[in-house]
Amino acid sequence: MISPDPNHTKMGVLLSGGLDSSILTAQLVDHGFVVYPFYIRCRLVWEPFELAAAARFLDAIRTPRLRELVVLEMPLDDLYGNHWSITGCETPTADSADKAVYLPGRNALLVVKAALWCQLHGIHRLALAPLGTSPFADASDQFFDPFQTALNLGNGPRLQIERPFAEKDKRQVMELGRNRPLEFSFSCISPSDSQHCGNCNKCAERQAAFRSIRLPDPTAYASNLNPNAQATQPTTPAPPAWS
Repeated sequence: MISPDPNHTKMGVLLSGGLDSSILTAQLVDHGFVVYPFYIRCRLVWEPFELAAAARFLDAIRTPRLRELVVLEMPLDDLYGNHWSITGCETPTADSADKAVYLPGRNALLVVKAALWCQLHGIHRLALAPLGTSPFADASDQFFDPFQTALNLGNGPRLQIERPFAEKDKRQVMELGRNRPLEFSFSCISPSDSQHCGNCNKCAERQAAFRSIRLPDPTAYASNLNPNAQATQPTTPAPPAWS
């Protein structure tokens, strides 16, 4: 885990409300950082529930070093059109490939807004929670290294993008979060009446995450037709459906 620089104890963190970013936020607070959490609202179908969960989790770990949640707007409905993330139709299910939940440009769009906020407010470090097992190219060194360089070509203060979980897998991150209030996190892309649906790709991933450390899953699922489901990798993953 990264440690505070005596000259730069402030740390921004992108918080989605999910397991990984919630655990990261708590870890940063425990390691002595003054933490500024960001939620980027993109008008995706699950965001009202995700944002509410992020607020609940922050309340549950509240300390003087944890600043209030900063909500920034980055609407993507004009770009994504009738994609499932906007409409809620044909959402990737529990047996879909992890790549089916890929949202084009997501990391670039999320990071640039939070990074600029940090630069404008004198914060020199921004943390994200992608895992080393992520299947997405925009969670890699090859993406983040030049992206950070580009951000620092302007006249603002120099910013360091931190990825403390970049060499960890889900089980290792869940071990770090074992004693956290993970019941307040949210990981569903097809919520039903504010609950996890229990049948989407992300719900299956969530269920598998708790099983990986033999921790009872505190989540209330609207349906649990696939209690043993895990996000799998079909031989030929279907590409995202775009209009």
